[in-house]
Amino acid sequence: MSHTATGTEPAQPPSEDDHAFFGQPRGLMTLSGLEVWERFSFLGMQAILVLFFAAEVSDDGMGMDPGTAASVSAAYGTLVYLVSVAGGWLADRILGSYRAVLYGGVLIACGHYAMAVPTASMTWVGLGLISAGTGLLKPNVASMVGKLYSTRDQRRDAGFALYYMGINIGAFAGPLVTGWLGEHAGWHWGFSAAAVGMTLGLIQYVAGRRHLAGRKHAAEYALAPGPMRRAVLTITAGLVVAALVATALALAGRLTMDRFVDVLTLVSVIAPVVYFAVMFRSPRVTPEERGRLRPYVVLFLASVVFNFILFQAYSTMMLLASTNARTEVFGFHFPASWYASALGAFEVALAPVVAAVWARMGPRQPHASNKIAFGVVLGGLSFLLMVLPTSGHSDGTFEMAAWWIVGSYLLLGLGDILLETSGMSATTKLAPRAFASQTMALWFLSLALANGIQAQIVKLYGEVSHPAYFGVNGAVAVAAGVAVIAAAPWLRRTMHPVH
Repeated sequence: MSHTATGTEPAQPPSEDDHAFFGQPRGLMTLSGLEVWERFSFLGMQAILVLFFAAEVSDDGMGMDPGTAASVSAAYGTLVYLVSVAGGWLADRILGSYRAVLYGGVLIACGHYAMAVPTASMTWVGLGLISAGTGLLKPNVASMVGKLYSTRDQRRDAGFALYYMGINIGAFAGPLVTGWLGEHAGWHWGFSAAAVGMTLGLIQYVAGRRHLAGRKHAAEYALAPGPMRRAVLTITAGLVVAALVATALALAGRLTMDRFVDVLTLVSVIAPVVYFAVMFRSPRVTPEERGRLRPYVVLFLASVVFNFILFQAYSTMMLLASTNARTEVFGFHFPASWYASALGAFEVALAPVVAAVWARMGPRQPHASNKIAFGVVLGGLSFLLMVLPTSGHSDGTFEMAAWWIVGSYLLLGLGDILLETSGMSATTKLAPRAFASQTMALWFLSLALANGIQAQIVKLYGEVSHPAYFGVNGAVAVAAGVAVIAAAPWLRRTMHPVH
């Protein structure tokens, strides 16, 4: 469908003469600034969410056992990234990227404000709003970053690395603020800080909108007026019916938390299979684009393996830190949730180094598939490292130095920079034009699948020994990374022109 036929305007073309933001386009500053505050709010809340679930009711928590708390936290992450598929479709066909991100940010802010209310019902309402808003915002912000560059622009990977550095400024600052408030003032005060952070992000985004590509109000591949009306009515009716059915099942005692988690895991497995099938069969996808989707399946699976490890930095690793790690350094006591800030701190420090290395190497830098593979291996090593301090304590009563978890997060942070920046950059280049935002949503669907698997596996946390839990999961990730390295010749050949 042509732009003329739909009445839409093409995205503002990228300009290779725009070097206003550390040698990158000015729009990168606006999008990175938004992500600073979005990650501040999202990961600030995530750092204390599993601790809130596991805290005793007498301490204003939810009173869940550790395995259940980690599983429910992972299920929330699954829901967030499952909605990304709908968010990508809405941007491509109805809202346009700019409005999808704006409306998503508003929903996220409302969700955090709801969680600031100290009742269980508002907690679940807030998590639902945040899930919907993040699904709208995340894939479309990353897609808008890609639109700042032409496919020939060698600044692209370095730009994504700087963008990811911005993300991790928020990831570093969020847990510091929410963790301190959660421990000293109460969990819901921590959630309040997340709400304020997202509000600031929205103000910054609207103020800098003139520097963005794809900021037009109409979607780039908008539906015709008739199909659009039918789509809006169908979506609205579907949401109402789903809400009524879920409410009825919950009141009847049929929709328990365990069943809800299991359903989300099942959907997270089915959704990417169906979505890949739709894209492979779509008449909008050219044979050349279809050929580049095949290696993308490998990158997708590598992302699943790595993010299965990464997301546990905010679940099992938080639980381990709260029960078995020292929370004192040089006489200074800190909340256990502050460990989550170490991950963001390492990524803030390492992202510009990685960006500079890639920019200096230019065409000599490693192929995207190898960057992703190295990231998966580092993720596995971060878990294998935890086998050492947790071994030899069959009763689980031990205390380990803070540097073990900090060292694990160092490996994980470097792996995250290598995998996510290269993965997002490759996604924007491999994506079929008619599925631009939706392919980025598919990348985030790999995060949904990672969380869906995690929601089941973390139930074993506390049921098996710590060395067995971290050792087996870490070894699987290392093996997966080595397998991607072995497939590098085929990936280089089939991913052309991605380097």
